[in-house]
Amino acid sequence: MVEHPAYPVGLRLTGRRVVVVGGGQVAQRRLPALIAAGADITLVSPSATPSVEAMADAGEIRWERRRFADGDLADAWYALVATADTEANERISAEAERSRVWCVRSDDATAATAWTPATGRSEGVTVAVLTTDTPDPRRSAAIRDAVVEGLRDGTLVAPQQRTRTPGVALVGGGPGDPDLITVRGRRLLAEADVVIADRLGPRDLLDELPPHVEVIDAAKIPYGRFMAQEAINNALIEHAKAGRAVVRLKGGDPYVFGRGMEELQALAEAGIPCTVVPGISSSISVPGAAGIPVTHRGVAHEFTVVSGHVAPDDPRSLVDWKSLARLRGTLVILMGVDKIGAIAEALVTHGKDAATPVALVQEGTTAAQRRVDATLGTVGEVVRAEDVRPPAVIVVGDVVTVNPRP
Repeated sequence: MVEHPAYPVGLRLTGRRVVVVGGGQVAQRRLPALIAAGADITLVSPSATPSVEAMADAGEIRWERRRFADGDLADAWYALVATADTEANERISAEAERSRVWCVRSDDATAATAWTPATGRSEGVTVAVLTTDTPDPRRSAAIRDAVVEGLRDGTLVAPQQRTRTPGVALVGGGPGDPDLITVRGRRLLAEADVVIADRLGPRDLLDELPPHVEVIDAAKIPYGRFMAQEAINNALIEHAKAGRAVVRLKGGDPYVFGRGMEELQALAEAGIPCTVVPGISSSISVPGAAGIPVTHRGVAHEFTVVSGHVAPDDPRSLVDWKSLARLRGTLVILMGVDKIGAIAEALVTHGKDAATPVALVQEGTTAAQRRVDATLGTVGEVVRAEDVRPPAVIVVGDVVTVNPRP
């Protein structure tokens, strides 16, 4: 086997007949890739997992609910044998050999005529890993993961070889922990010429950028210095028109109180191409990091996310606090630390129980994370006493006490 290693090849199976025998866990893992390849798939098996059955119900595969019969491989280009019956597997692979159909066997790779590599994809590149002798799935998967991760974050491609497409990417960086940015967001950062970063973005990632990358601080520090939105828009347009790849690195998700649409509209008016990369919103991830589920069976069937940057009695407020007070689910308030006293008072005035639990999670998902608990009746005083500062996510509702704190 070592003297004659497997010959790697990419099969183009679009519209070509593929036969899968066995509807268990192996088929469940392999079928999505065959479906994505556009194969004309016939599954032969008396039973199947619920996921495989769902593929058949959706019309993605054709399922013949019976055991394999001689002749089932007629006109097939490729076969996957994945039953628990060794004798049946041998009979099927023997027919594949006679019919000159490439055949993968899940039970005995040494008896197969084809092996399935460990595969991964990154922006138009498919990585397929095979070991040179008998397949070693664990080793192949580990190598695949290392290569794909390197391609995604740019570490396997020399800087001068990276493809830089002029334009702007609005990247949601997540709640603060650098590990919580999306794979695509990290890759675009690795390809950037210019990064315009918010204070609430994953700042640690900026240290990983090559020295030639220009980093512009667009931090909107609460109640302090800020970069006007118009100035941010102009910077995005100026650098993109100069032929640079620009990443607008934002905290959370670009469209959750992130002014992402304002920036997209400005870029569209200037004729600048823009890619939007969603991010993990702090409204869900920060409570989760503090042990608070925003929904829980029997406790909360809905959650509502609102901005608290203006007080309930401010004419600029677009929040219907009276209606929110009547809801039984979870209320998540962003940008509301300095207004939480007035917000709590409005909720209680409109009928919310003053004993309703409240949690404030400051600097969520970072090393500085801390959680402060209160009730609607006490939260204003607690925030002052505990010196809670933004950024902090505020959670109101019974879910706060679902998970007992150690």
